[in-house]
Amino acid sequence: MIKKDTPIKFEIVHEKIKESGLEVVGHGTIREIVKIVNKIETETKQKFIRMEMGVPGLAPPEIGINAEIAALKSGVASKYPMIEGVTVLKKEISRFIKSFLDIDVDKEGCMPTVGSMQGSMAAFLVANRTDHNKKGTLFIDPGFPVQKQQCHVLGHEYETFDVYDYRGDKLKDKLESFLKKGTVSSILYSNPNNPAWICFTDEELQIIGELANKYDIIVIEDLAYFGMDFRKDYSRPGVEPFQPTVAKYTDNYIFLISSSKAFSYAGQRVGTIAVSDQLFKRRYPELKRYYSTDGFGYSMIYGALYALSSGVTHSAQYGLAAMLKAASDGEFNFIDSVKIYGDRAKIMKKLFTDNGFNIVYDMDMDVPIADGFYFTFSYPGMSGVELLENLLYYGISAIALDITGSKRSEGLRACVSQTSENQFKDLESRLKKFNEDFGE
Repeated sequence: MIKKDTPIKFEIVHEKIKESGLEVVGHGTIREIVKIVNKIETETKQKFIRMEMGVPGLAPPEIGINAEIAALKSGVASKYPMIEGVTVLKKEISRFIKSFLDIDVDKEGCMPTVGSMQGSMAAFLVANRTDHNKKGTLFIDPGFPVQKQQCHVLGHEYETFDVYDYRGDKLKDKLESFLKKGTVSSILYSNPNNPAWICFTDEELQIIGELANKYDIIVIEDLAYFGMDFRKDYSRPGVEPFQPTVAKYTDNYIFLISSSKAFSYAGQRVGTIAVSDQLFKRRYPELKRYYSTDGFGYSMIYGALYALSSGVTHSAQYGLAAMLKAASDGEFNFIDSVKIYGDRAKIMKKLFTDNGFNIVYDMDMDVPIADGFYFTFSYPGMSGVELLENLLYYGISAIALDITGSKRSEGLRACVSQTSENQFKDLESRLKKFNEDFGE
């Protein structure tokens, strides 16, 4: 039971939760929680520890900003961008993939998107329409909840399972139990994982790739947190180790590469979708049910992407191209610039565990989970939805693991990006007060 002497005025929090119209605030989407917390902060004039939304907390690179300014001054704002992307960006996407994944993708199959969100939408629109006998996507969860919302909006069926108990050799049988039914068009996962921050091994990626070959399924590999498993150094272009990828084991793949986290460029809404050379050129007669051609790549560009946005902001493409070029040239270490997230996570996780909380996804196979952009936590005796609502009165916000496809209903996802070092004392005092109020 919440006590009324909470760090954030009880009556105001209670009122804003009621005003939200949510039957259970803990089941709120990311944006719904953001809206509630914004209202509480405005009313109380008190700053929350904001952990609900995965937005970058670092300044964007000057390389991208300067390139955008130069592009705007050259007059690109008056011109429609080509749907498939400006030539310099397509070239640099291809180079970046070779430099940091050690995979060859022709620039023809590299297209800009309005963030990775548009990339996943476009991927579903084409990959899930190649065979009328196949119904939709298999999500290897936990994962980003809005991608399931996209499938729902499109009318696509999807299936899901929490991978945590099916790591290593166990993954093959679990995956095959879904795939052998013949109804899966595509598989989607993030690596590193949002929200658990687990990272697939090469063995697991090989299992996924080989099963994709066996059942002729397209793998959508979401690399929103590119290279951000800080346990290894993926920052050197053209030098091992490379960011692990399923593309080593199958040609049936699509990459989604975001500029939001690794490049701190979220506000410009520019990302990348890259389709393997073989898949780009492949023909699926059933695509003609929706598009003017049976070609996968053509349908992606002039069917899906054209209908969704008719091109990505012209100047933003030049900004991204400049950052990718600098990274591939070895002049911009984009990994070093975001390692601060790992440092924050290490400190924040200890603040939680020192005050009675537990880390939910605590192991990555047989080693402790890495410190990164996200971590997951719980409190003894509370469900995740209860914990989320209770924490709002203490000025701490997160999202419930329930909405990510996780089976750990007791847990919440925390993003570290918006919590600066000067808030650690506030976080510690609020967690201590919470533990005093709810601990045995």
